[in-house]
Amino acid sequence: MKPPSNRLCYTKIMRALFSDTHPRMEALQVQLLRQASPARKMEMLAQLNASARVLALSGLRSRYPQAGEAELRRRLAGCLLGEELARKVYGEISDAA
Repeated sequence: MKPPSNRLCYTKIMRALFSDTHPRMEALQVQLLRQASPARKMEMLAQLNASARVLALSGLRSRYPQAGEAELRRRLAGCLLGEELARKVYGEISDAA
């Protein structure tokens, strides 16, 4: 019996990562990620982090429309680091404003 190719093996053994993505497209995404150089993977990770930061700041601006940039950065630190560590590093939120 012939062993399955990696693509078939992936789609049959691993469960789908995303329910809204066709299994062949998902297998292609995984293949391309595996082929990417470490530098490219780090670049993609940096882009994802930057996007997450933009989205988080957007949400904070919506929740705290009167907050200045310093307060928003302090609130973001609370989200990213946890409030206890953010307080130790950056001080209270009222001090950031």
